[in-house]
Amino acid sequence: MTLTTFLASWLLCLAAAMTPGPAVLMSARIGLREGLATGAALAAGIGAGAVFWATTALFGLSILFDYAPALLIAMKWLGALYLCYLAYKMWRHADEPMEAADTSVAPRSKFGAFKLGVFTQLSNPKGPIFFGAVFAGTVPDTAPLWMLCALLVLIFIGEMLWNIAVVRIFSFEKTRKGYTNLKGVFDRVFGGALAVLGLKIAAT
Repeated sequence: MTLTTFLASWLLCLAAAMTPGPAVLMSARIGLREGLATGAALAAGIGAGAVFWATTALFGLSILFDYAPALLIAMKWLGALYLCYLAYKMWRHADEPMEAADTSVAPRSKFGAFKLGVFTQLSNPKGPIFFGAVFAGTVPDTAPLWMLCALLVLIFIGEMLWNIAVVRIFSFEKTRKGYTNLKGVFDRVFGGALAVLGLKIAAT
């Protein structure tokens, strides 16, 4: 595996990470509501989820889907249902004041945010489809193990840093004040976008 191929594979993954989707939407929302520290934990979870899909792709995920296409269909529907569930929760609490919405549940821990990031990434069928059908095709079978490990590390770093950047943008005080004043609008926009993504995933 040449350096050019290595960098091309990583940049392809980075471009996929920067594509708007559930992970970016969740990063924006956590940045608005819970700030940079919690958002960073979420971003680490998103990165871990990406590494999971990349690892399984390198070890035959696409072959598994070829032999068991029903597994991919089930995964798509489960992911779609999870995104629609998150959308429902956002819409349900959209009109509640910030304080009422936040006191209805215990404050999210860093580990809780990490788990949310992992589940958000794993629920998005774009992960197995992209890594299994696109990413795996860019990595030659002769690539040494150390290079594959280095590629997985860079995938984690790229996913995490991009989502931290999204969190940071939405965690600025001016942005958060705007969110507080327009909470219902923002929550419905985020919830609606997640619902559309979920329905699109189920339909394709």
